[in-house]
Amino acid sequence: MKENYMRRIGIIGAGHVGGALAKQLVGLGYAVQIANSKGRHSLQEFATATGARPIDIADVSAGVDVLIIAIPLARVRDLPKSVFNTLAEGAIIVDAGNYYPLRDGVTPEIDQGLPESQWVSQQLGVPVVKAFNNIIASRLVTEGKPEGDRHRIALPVAGDDLPSRSAIMELVEALGFSAFDAGPIAESWRQQPGQPAYCTDPTSAELSSLLARADRRKAASNRDKAAKILAKLPSNYPVDQLVRASRFSSGLDRLRPTSWLVMLRLGLTILRARAFSINAESV
Repeated sequence: MKENYMRRIGIIGAGHVGGALAKQLVGLGYAVQIANSKGRHSLQEFATATGARPIDIADVSAGVDVLIIAIPLARVRDLPKSVFNTLAEGAIIVDAGNYYPLRDGVTPEIDQGLPESQWVSQQLGVPVVKAFNNIIASRLVTEGKPEGDRHRIALPVAGDDLPSRSAIMELVEALGFSAFDAGPIAESWRQQPGQPAYCTDPTSAELSSLLARADRRKAASNRDKAAKILAKLPSNYPVDQLVRASRFSSGLDRLRPTSWLVMLRLGLTILRARAFSINAESV
């Protein structure tokens, strides 16, 4: 158990990522406070489910050592600047979000090559560490494993300040994942959507290779293609199947017959969804 006075964590965003992190961190003994745009009274059910303390967004940074931003990128501009101006000295801000133009609208600077987290840092006026963005949220709850487990998932952590990066890497380890030092924030584009390291649940050895194979030119088309595929799938499509498909698409597990079966099932599901959509439109 962590001593609460040693690590207080604030989270902005009560969606899938914010909920997963809140639940796990509270279970580890961290003091967690959560805020969203609707106010603390809207978070009572969330608080019951996770153990996090609901708080108004204006107060979410008060006294915290780490502030995690887990909201759609389009909402970053709406965050009150006072939240970041009043942070305690040495507090670390974590960007756990991702950019999806089909959801967030177009951000020209990112489309022109600026890493997402550098854009976030510019909007907030403070440095950020990039973490927790390249794993499906539910996996943060179900897939943490002890150190030394050969199937332990590795998560990249990027940031310009080495002590801040190291502190978040310790947090990743506490959650049951292998922390991978992904270098400065300028390199965080390697863990963005559309890149090989995104949502593939890699081991440390695999993650090193996947980050090295990142390709700026292909990322946007890969990201948008994946988003369109996900939109065609039922909401209850098995998460483990999505991860297997992501691994296959990134060049992993190509020799496993089960991976080919997963891709076949995925293709059939998409075809059925497309046929249903065409039939519905013709009625």
